[in-house]
Amino acid sequence: MALLLRFVLLCGVADFTRSLSITTPDQMIEKAKGETAYLPCKFTLSPEDQGPLDIEWLLSPADNQKVDQVIILYSGDKIYDDYYQDLKGRVHFTSSDLKSGDASINVTNLRLSDIGTYQCKVKKAPGVGNKKIQLTVLVKPSGIRCYVDGSEEIGNDFKLKCEPKEGSLPLNYEWQKLSNSQKLPTSWLPEMNSPVISVKNASTEYSGTYSCTVTNRVGSDQCQLRLNVVPPSNRAGTIAGAIVGILLALVLIGLIVFCCRKKRREEKYEKEVHHDIREDVPPPKSRTSTARSYIGSNHSSLGSMSPSNMEGYSKTQYNQVPSEDFERTPQSPTLPPAKFKYKTDGITVV
Repeated sequence: MALLLRFVLLCGVADFTRSLSITTPDQMIEKAKGETAYLPCKFTLSPEDQGPLDIEWLLSPADNQKVDQVIILYSGDKIYDDYYQDLKGRVHFTSSDLKSGDASINVTNLRLSDIGTYQCKVKKAPGVGNKKIQLTVLVKPSGIRCYVDGSEEIGNDFKLKCEPKEGSLPLNYEWQKLSNSQKLPTSWLPEMNSPVISVKNASTEYSGTYSCTVTNRVGSDQCQLRLNVVPPSNRAGTIAGAIVGILLALVLIGLIVFCCRKKRREEKYEKEVHHDIREDVPPPKSRTSTARSYIGSNHSSLGSMSPSNMEGYSKTQYNQVPSEDFERTPQSPTLPPAKFKYKTDGITVV
């Protein structure tokens, strides 16, 4: 029995010493965005492992649609770290002597796209070993904003709100009062670990400085607000003032419109009068000269009349004289009666 037990132990030791083993266990690591993640991978070799040492790190992205990517490789005593463009320049071996049994890496300036499963493979023939590490990148709470939603007046209902700009879930909230009496109203206690506190029937005792701290697994951030509960304002006076202001503004606008229209009408009238005055029209002839020229022409016509055209002359209408001259000059010149001589049946008639 003793010989059999010794044989089994020797076989087990032989199997152990003959195989390469990675001593780092599988694990999950959580880090904040922007930080550096240390991914351990330590191994031991046996005397039988005589082949060349090869170390390979693979990434299986969280998106299952993407294939595994080689992110860094050690082979033939050289390091190759430009396989994966998204991690280029951000992944490095932590040890300067990889043959010493440390194949750990650092991933710097973490991004959300770095989330996934990282696998360390070590090979030195005939020994082979591998381990997996799950890396989760979280976002620390940041850009916390505290404010009052509502009117801070006595008797009013309003809310105290705490809102982070970013932060990975789950988020934890904690409210505290920093000034005056640090004792919080009992009605607030159920909401002290929530992002919103509902204030009912506010009183001056609620006034003070409050803080809200938001935390998650990778960090925390805080904001403060000043709550000042005041008596109700004179709303009637405010409304009356607003109405008066609106009426004054309407009157002012009406005056401006009236003045503009009046000015336009004056300009239009001046333009029309200016166009009616035509400087290139010659002045009208003198009334006297017109009448005399007309009378002279009549004299010449009378002097040349013969008995044959007397009948036509008797029918002459005096409205042939320009109406303008006769209307403006009511007194027409007195002409001596004209004597006409004609013969009829041998008798001269004057």
